[in-house]
Amino acid sequence: MSGGEMRRVTAINNGTVIDHVPAGAALSVLRMLGVSEDRASPVSLVMNVPSSKHGRKDIIKVEDRELTQDELDRLALIAPKASVAIIRSYSVAEKRVVTIGEELVNVARCTFSNCITTNPREPQDHRIRVVATEPLELRCRYCGRPQEIADLVENLI
Repeated sequence: MSGGEMRRVTAINNGTVIDHVPAGAALSVLRMLGVSEDRASPVSLVMNVPSSKHGRKDIIKVEDRELTQDELDRLALIAPKASVAIIRSYSVAEKRVVTIGEELVNVARCTFSNCITTNPREPQDHRIRVVATEPLELRCRYCGRPQEIADLVENLI
């Protein structure tokens, strides 16, 4: 941010800052994290701001909450290039890396209604294979069906 540019979001005392979220994806990230409007602590959201790395980006600040590794794994579905900073006493205490592995286990259910994973009599781990990362291509390990990100966000476990 240039020195002459107005600061868009104030600093937070404790919490999480998620930067480099793809422009327009912040609301999906909030839904994925289960952040709702009845939350007591503030959530700051800046959408569609200039980014030297990605052209445009969204930024999310969630006060009084540190993301877990499971949440970082889910974040990778929507914002695989996001950077996450854990803030304590107004300073960056930790930087966490968002990575998407070769397989997502029990992160989301297969979106195909006839997949074996939907059968309650045959309990299976929910396994989504990462076939490619650029662009992101996901398939169910069991039925092989391609998985769309928008549908997976609705099927998060």
